[in-house]
Amino acid sequence: MTTRTLPRPYESSLRRQVLRLALPAVGEQFLNMLVGLTDVYLVGHLTATAVAKLGYGPAEGLAGIGLANYVVWIITTIFMAGAVGTTALIARATGAQEQGEANNILRQSLLLGAVIGIVGGLLMYSTAGAALQLFGAAPDVAALGKRVLHISAVSMPLAGIMFVLNAALRGAGDTKTPLLIMILVNGINMLLSWLLVNGYLGFPTMGVAGAAWGSTISRIIGGIVVVGLLLRGCGALQLDLLPRPHGNTLMRILRVGLPTGAEMLAFQSALVVYARFVTNLGTVPYAAHNTVITAESISFLPGLGFAVAATTLVGQSLGAEDPQRARRSGHEAYIQSAVFMGIMGVLFVIMPEFFLSLLVDDPEVVAAGVLPLRLVGIIQPLLAANFVYAGALRGAGDTRWPLLIKLVSPWLVRVPLAIWLIPLYGLTGAWIAMSIDLAVQGVLALWRFRGSAWERIKV
Repeated sequence: MTTRTLPRPYESSLRRQVLRLALPAVGEQFLNMLVGLTDVYLVGHLTATAVAKLGYGPAEGLAGIGLANYVVWIITTIFMAGAVGTTALIARATGAQEQGEANNILRQSLLLGAVIGIVGGLLMYSTAGAALQLFGAAPDVAALGKRVLHISAVSMPLAGIMFVLNAALRGAGDTKTPLLIMILVNGINMLLSWLLVNGYLGFPTMGVAGAAWGSTISRIIGGIVVVGLLLRGCGALQLDLLPRPHGNTLMRILRVGLPTGAEMLAFQSALVVYARFVTNLGTVPYAAHNTVITAESISFLPGLGFAVAATTLVGQSLGAEDPQRARRSGHEAYIQSAVFMGIMGVLFVIMPEFFLSLLVDDPEVVAAGVLPLRLVGIIQPLLAANFVYAGALRGAGDTRWPLLIKLVSPWLVRVPLAIWLIPLYGLTGAWIAMSIDLAVQGVLALWRFRGSAWERIKV
């Protein structure tokens, strides 16, 4: 395929547009991650008084909340079916300047977010015990995780609505409003969790349950706020009519989004098997594993943010019938993401103890996580490709290829390597397997985007 060279003003404009969309999205993703990060920090720094009252320490608390977060993530993958389809369709409608169609998609997305939130909450509550048993958790850790899941289930309906409506705003090119919503969510979460985990200012000492209630209440408020903003009108989008099911539009959203939901479920099912191997290493290695994942999530932020920019700009460009700009947008988003993530990777390699010590006050846990975090630093450029090019493909509506990647790489690369390497190298072996898998996913996503099949997808 031949592409003409674009003039510098065009390139400069595209670079600024990618940054304008990506930076607020990076901030939003940071704040979204901060909900879990706050919980990990507070539980990882239980006071001596709290430990005496609760009957468990930071290592057990981190293992329990880490397992619960795995299950929460698996459940919320259902939300991806609505969110990705919503972003892709609204981006196309916005690029084609079809505002009435964009608002119609918005109304259907609200209904879809509510339904999948209710389903997700019921699944989380009813399967909490069985899900934790799949991970092979020790009885005391499983009990803590189950309590977290029962509390978190309460927030799922409004969390689903918030998730999908924020995706709608991003599809319309508004990444600032979701950022502001997440600032509110995190402010509430940090305050409530701080008060409830260790029992400050006369509040009860609740440990992991306090962290769960902080997250739950903040997500509920976030869902209410985003609905209120869209009822008034937020940029070009407005919930201007009473939402009523429209079968054709719902099917269009799901046709694009369901492969992404299946992609996440396929990936998470491989993670269940993988995590089972890690839990068998013991409480301290598993606590270190979850702490490294939390630190790693910091490096994810640019990838997630620039993936949002790629999704939005690719979708809008195809809606405006400009596939060349769509291609340039995807590559520009990757370049910028790789720079940011590369810097973070260097820091992880040079000073892993610093990042781990910020999260947990346990020398054994920190020591166990040093080599895994260094491995994370090394693969940052390929991790950026994994995020950004998969996001670009989703913006084009090409959601089946990312699904194929998640079906192939985790099951044929990560799990077999984990079976081989964990007995030899323990936790470090687990992270070698994970790093190779993520690198393979990045290469496959880049290879697909370098082709042209995604330009012809109809949504």
